[in-house]
Amino acid sequence: MDELQLGPEVEATPRPLPARVAIRGTHAVLEPLHPRHAPELWQSAQGADTSWTYMSYGPFVSEAAMRAHVANLASTHDPMFWAVRPVTTGVASGWLALLNIEPRNAAIELGGIWFSPRMQRTRAATEAMFLLLRLAADDLGYRRLVWKCDSLNAASRRAALRLGFSHEGRHRAHMVVKGRRRDTDWYSILDDEWPRCRDAILAWLAPANSAPDGTARRGLAAIRDDLPAR
Repeated sequence: MDELQLGPEVEATPRPLPARVAIRGTHAVLEPLHPRHAPELWQSAQGADTSWTYMSYGPFVSEAAMRAHVANLASTHDPMFWAVRPVTTGVASGWLALLNIEPRNAAIELGGIWFSPRMQRTRAATEAMFLLLRLAADDLGYRRLVWKCDSLNAASRRAALRLGFSHEGRHRAHMVVKGRRRDTDWYSILDDEWPRCRDAILAWLAPANSAPDGTARRGLAAIRDDLPAR
């Protein structure tokens, strides 16, 4: 008879729930999403219809429609949404959330991410995601950080790998979104992997990594590859 195998013991105290509070970074400020953000978000969304392709909602036909949707998102605690205000512009230009929160399993997902084109591929965008990952892993002690996306969303798949998430697999025919079948790719960062990911993101965001034209001197993946595993 094969010997029974057991997983490693873990600290099993349920993790705290995130609080609906503002989080300030160097490049971005996260503010608990509120209907008052709607006018700025509506302006940020103009001419950006393709940015909603892989979302379950949007684009919106009017500012009133967006305001109603923002009010709905702002009323939930799981998912819990924040508006993103880049420091360089001072204008709310996107949102993101912590969701599928499992305190007893110490698992939490970063998702619901919509960034306007003006904010995509900026330091503010990277820092916004980092601020919530750091909140979940360092401040609240979650052991498993999750990222999920439409398997056809190449930009989201690249973003997950860039931040240090590991691809776990694909759930086929996982959902129906806007009347179409969605296969979903799953990614994770575990607690013993997080310090290396965190240090790499901090090094990428550091002023020393910024060239005079504002571009990064070194890519995030390259920085992480040079860091020793812990």
